[in-house]
Amino acid sequence: MRTSGPDTPGAPGGARTPYRVCFVCTGNICRSPMAEAVFRAHAERAGLAELVEASSAGTSGWHAGDGADSRTVAVLTAAGYAHEHVARQFRRDWFERLDLVIALDEGHLRDLRRLAPGPGHTRKIRLLRSYAPGAGSCDLDVPDPYYGGPEGFEECLALVEEAVPGLLEEVRAALGGPSAADGGTGDGGAALL
Repeated sequence: MRTSGPDTPGAPGGARTPYRVCFVCTGNICRSPMAEAVFRAHAERAGLAELVEASSAGTSGWHAGDGADSRTVAVLTAAGYAHEHVARQFRRDWFERLDLVIALDEGHLRDLRRLAPGPGHTRKIRLLRSYAPGAGSCDLDVPDPYYGGPEGFEECLALVEEAVPGLLEEVRAALGGPSAADGGTGDGGAALL
């Protein structure tokens, strides 16, 4: 999985590579690092590791410089996900270099929309759970597990794991690859929020 590097023209479908996805929650120690680790693992299994860059950040800088919450680490480790993490705060100027900014709940979505410099940047922002099967009929927030016990972190992981395959299909389509959801036509993906 790419974690940094220059843009590379000529990727399948004309998309720049690496295709950059940033997951955003409040403090960048629970939900967003979990989503980043799960997405990275799915991208690697799909053979997209060299074409996709995953990162995460928080809407606040409360935990900047800290590692992931120990309960996040425990849940990811138990599920077999590799993870390294240092928390950081999302910055407005990142919109220019990111392809998708994935919010973990409606509050993050609102914060990111206020931060976006313009309409083109706003169109990059999505809710992670909008990619889950049956998203139109379920709560789109990934609840914050920080103030609860281990079961909240397990629920968080389950919700993330349910949505990541749909997100990966959108990324694959943007890169010009066939999408399982659209029968290989490359026009699948979640609606803009």
